Amino acid sequence: MNDSILVIGTRRYSSWSLRGWLAVRLAGLDVREQVIPLADNGETPAIRTISPNGKVPYLEHDGVAVWESLALCEYCAEQAPGLWPADARARAYARSIAAEMHAGFRAVRAAMPMNTGRENRPLAAGTTADIDADIARIDAIWTEARLDFGKSGSFLFGEKFGMADAMFAPIVSRFLSYGVNPSPESRAYMTAVRAHPLMEEWYQLAAQEPKQWQQARFEGIA
Repeated sequence: MNDSILVIGTRRYSSWSLRGWLAVRLAGLDVREQVIPLADNGETPAIRTISPNGKVPYLEHDGVAVWESLALCEYCAEQAPGLWPADARARAYARSIAAEMHAGFRAVRAAMPMNTGRENRPLAAGTTADIDADIARIDAIWTEARLDFGKSGSFLFGEKFGMADAMFAPIVSRFLSYGVNPSPESRAYMTAVRAHPLMEEWYQLAAQEPKQWQQARFEGIA
């Protein structure tokens, strides 16, 4: 029996779970997956009994416990070298934007929660200056990375979908859900990320989740 486990939340909504799941799958770790549906009030007691910080994703692999998405990405990259760029300058840029994603863009994250069941439906009330500033910064990051480091492929650092892409994948999902229309360079990147087989698998699994897992606080956003 495999004792290694990845604990994630509702796939339809859990952006941090998506990041951790992508990292684990990219690294090829042999783990079983446990999905815990997120509570509608934002607190899920079942997760708190497993994860030290009460949040997902949570990984136990070969006796090692890892929580927090960015730490999980770093752990997975140690198991499968090559998930960060090989070039030192590119790697520094990739880690910097991954950390910026981990800590920032709160306006977009608050106004546009991930919902894989929502497609190309802008916010009825429109955006705010804070949301627009986040979108502009994300657009700049994607464009800079692709023009400087990713010219040889469809992703931020070339042909390979790596850890930086995993960190930004939920933002791609959000932009697609809420009809955000950034620059042509960023739109091409969004198309490539959404078409990646792992993203397609995540969306399919999310669509198979029980309807009772859906939450009014996310589904009711106009």
